[in-house]
Amino acid sequence: MPRRKKEPERRRGAVVMRGGTRPGRRTEDQELLRTRALPEFREGDTWRTLRIMGEFVEGFDALADAGPAVTIFGSARVGRRNRYYAAARRVAAALGKEGFNIITGGGPGIMEAANRGARDAGVVSIGCNIELPFEQGLNEFVDLGMEFRYFFVRKVMFVKYAEGFVIFPGGFGTLDELFEALTLIQTGKVEHFPVVLYGKDYWRGLLQWIREKPLYEEKISPEDLDLVTVTDDVEQACAAIVASYRSRERREEREAEERASQAANKEAVQEAAGGAKNPAPPAAR
Repeated sequence: MPRRKKEPERRRGAVVMRGGTRPGRRTEDQELLRTRALPEFREGDTWRTLRIMGEFVEGFDALADAGPAVTIFGSARVGRRNRYYAAARRVAAALGKEGFNIITGGGPGIMEAANRGARDAGVVSIGCNIELPFEQGLNEFVDLGMEFRYFFVRKVMFVKYAEGFVIFPGGFGTLDELFEALTLIQTGKVEHFPVVLYGKDYWRGLLQWIREKPLYEEKISPEDLDLVTVTDDVEQACAAIVASYRSRERREEREAEERASQAANKEAVQEAAGGAKNPAPPAAR
């Protein structure tokens, strides 16, 4: 039986309009970045700021109980027969079996494959979609979905609730997420955050250019190249994320034990000092 042709959709934040859409309507990001000379634009920015704050609140509220998760990126233009689609599905399933929920952009291609892998593993499949001039609806394998108007709000969700990134071949959006993650790690904004590049053939040229230009001209440091793991192996991709997460767990446990020990020592010293200042009265004869 042939698939029913999907009706065209128009999304305005959380609102979905199907059928008679209005072409040429600007997205919220376009309106935000548009320069106008009209006085009322300043008044509109005040209202828009509240909408931005509302998106953050909704995102934080929806994902607060997401648990440990991994964000997977990649092209929306990959079909189901593509080898990277199959690999993304296997990586997501393998991470799911290790207890990680899966976060994606919620669209087709690699994102759909990763959400599908999460569904295979029985973990929460999360999709953070974005309003675009050309529509990208949530794929059918998303369990917990959100629609964002602003890219920067969506990006915060990708990083804040993830233990690491697995990045498959993709275009400008994928590259944007890759370099933003590397910048946050390099500048110390996020710590213990593994980044896995899947597909050695695809990433080889980019990494070679980074070595020959930014590294050679001392725009970056040699250790910056160690911020990424490049692989064609599903198990290695999964192991890099798991090892980093387990290491952070052990580190946090040690730090918690040290804080508890220091607090106990401080309390013992205070009690001893209090006893010296107020000695017990001599026993009656």
